[in-house]
Amino acid sequence: MAKIENKDIIEALKEKTILEVKELVDMLKEEFGVDPSAVAVAAAPAGGAEDAGSSTKTVVLKSAGGNKIAVIKLLKEITGLGLVEAKALADNGGNIKENIAADEANQIKAQLEEAGAEIELA
Repeated sequence: MAKIENKDIIEALKEKTILEVKELVDMLKEEFGVDPSAVAVAAAPAGGAEDAGSSTKTVVLKSAGGNKIAVIKLLKEITGLGLVEAKALADNGGNIKENIAADEANQIKAQLEEAGAEIELA
């Protein structure tokens, strides 16, 4: 089997949707037993990691709740995803936005909770 170059992998990732990349990350977690996001955080300089942890948040959708249509519309607006991807995110949950300012994360959380979603900030 021919060795795949890193640049080829990056080009292939550019053609994938966010949902497809999320599925790939989940497959990597299962196959190798590691969380790629943990590796990225561990690779950051120690001083920067502490600063980023306190000032940035990740908005995580736990459940779309009873008013899924309103949540899907908000997800489309907030993330720029298409209808199919936003619906998949509403159905399966997951990260909505990562490493954003705490104020922006709280605003997004408030909007989605008002629509009926269950949100967690990480």
